[in-house]
Amino acid sequence: MHVDNIAVVKRQFEEDPLGKSAKEAGAKLDAGKPRPHLVLGSFARALLEVSKVGTFGANKYSDNGWITVPHGQERYADAELRHYLYECAGEKIDNDSDLLHRAHKAWNALAVLELYLREQEKND
Repeated sequence: MHVDNIAVVKRQFEEDPLGKSAKEAGAKLDAGKPRPHLVLGSFARALLEVSKVGTFGANKYSDNGWITVPHGQERYADAELRHYLYECAGEKIDNDSDLLHRAHKAWNALAVLELYLREQEKND
């Protein structure tokens, strides 16, 4: 099942983590479901830095243009490694964007993962 181009895994059954029945007051059938606040809230600073990289890229190129870059997984993996090497060489800030190489690495890793997942959806 797909919702707005996001793959959704449908669970065969749903249950309340406290064992309440679905009709019982206070029941919430969310046992075993992803808990996005653990990532979004816990990594707020990091995600803001990655968002700056995404905004920089959108302003430099185009909004979401990265999705259609030919051989994107390989090219963004290379970009991730370049930022890693610059950082290993002692450079903390990217010369082009004035943003952290670490944030660029994270953005590129997310791009590789997103492109991989989209490819898997097409093959399913």
